Amino acid sequence: MTTPFPLHPSFFVMIGFAVMAITIMIIRMRAAKKPATIKKILIPPLGMSTGFLMFLYQPFRLSISWAVIAFLSGALLLSVPLIMTSKFQIVDQDIYLKPSRAFTWILVVLLIVRLALHSYIEEFITIYQTGGLFFILAFGMLLPWRIAMYLRFRKVATQLAGQRSISTS
Repeated sequence: MTTPFPLHPSFFVMIGFAVMAITIMIIRMRAAKKPATIKKILIPPLGMSTGFLMFLYQPFRLSISWAVIAFLSGALLLSVPLIMTSKFQIVDQDIYLKPSRAFTWILVVLLIVRLALHSYIEEFITIYQTGGLFFILAFGMLLPWRIAMYLRFRKVATQLAGQRSISTS
């Protein structure tokens, strides 16, 4: 019996990961050309948090230990390189994200690691659970990264406010 899709569903997941990574790289390059704002920093984790609704659907549910391990892996391992390469600079009285070549390479390496892990893990749990697990991993990576960006932004904004008060005195 043949199936309408001769390719395994994980193939489409891998394509989706690649498209998301390329999209993030393009968005990041464009974002470096516009001033950063607190809203632009904090909205992605808030928007992504709605994805937790998937766990209301039984096939996506996983054990709490797997979820905690996924979140901590994202937070402690995968977010660190992103935090290290996300810095701000003041240009013409505005705050910009400093462009970093390393950021692009880090995203590529993270994509490869995620794809390799995805293929391995999907041998042990369902494709739904694998998707949920990697969503938690991605959220665990995004949340600390954006919190660190917010804290750095506030620090640079304070410096900018200090420069403005000195120049107007």
